[in-house]
Amino acid sequence: MDVDAVVAALKDRADPSRKPGMARVGIDVSRAFGVSVPDIRAVAKRCGTDHDLALELWATGIHEARMLATLVADPGAVRADEMEGWAREISSWDLCDLAADLFGRTPSGRSTIRAWARRPEGFVKRCAFSMIARRAVWAKDAPDREFIGYLPLIRRASADPRNEVKKGVSWALRQIGKRNRSLHAAAVDEAERILLLATPPARWIARDALRELGSEKTRSRLPD
Repeated sequence: MDVDAVVAALKDRADPSRKPGMARVGIDVSRAFGVSVPDIRAVAKRCGTDHDLALELWATGIHEARMLATLVADPGAVRADEMEGWAREISSWDLCDLAADLFGRTPSGRSTIRAWARRPEGFVKRCAFSMIARRAVWAKDAPDREFIGYLPLIRRASADPRNEVKKGVSWALRQIGKRNRSLHAAAVDEAERILLLATPPARWIARDALRELGSEKTRSRLPD
């Protein structure tokens, strides 16, 4: 499929009545069609992996086309300058989190996390923590020390009051804590340290993490 055919396929699935609801949850709909994520994934399945197509889709500036771009891009072919360019143009958490799943699978993903966690741009910074959260789920063979190494980044970012950042930071901490029992204990300890920082964003992050990590449902599902 070429880029025009793919955009047409997205338009065919568009429901503009979805856009007010998207806006209410913080999604930038200024260039959105109103396509659901399952429908975007269905189009992505038809496209397969096609990195050139991904670049063309991103260049359209259409919200759902950019989400689709993150699903059809080849992680092994993503260049550092492409990651940087895409990240700078992200303006919604849903696109940020899909991009993070792609970026976390690239050869430079781990080094990018450390660089972007200190960035001033809100969604670039969120992307670093979304990458941590995503890796905590699917990087099954990654050692615990990788995730322990992210805890200082989480603590440092817990002072950031921006909604997109603090939610990403909390998500990263919670996903680390759900990885196994050892990391659960480390994440709970970190959340308690963050709570002592006593700033409003730090308190929110710590309490959000402790609420989920302390639940019986979470603790009962922890692997050893």
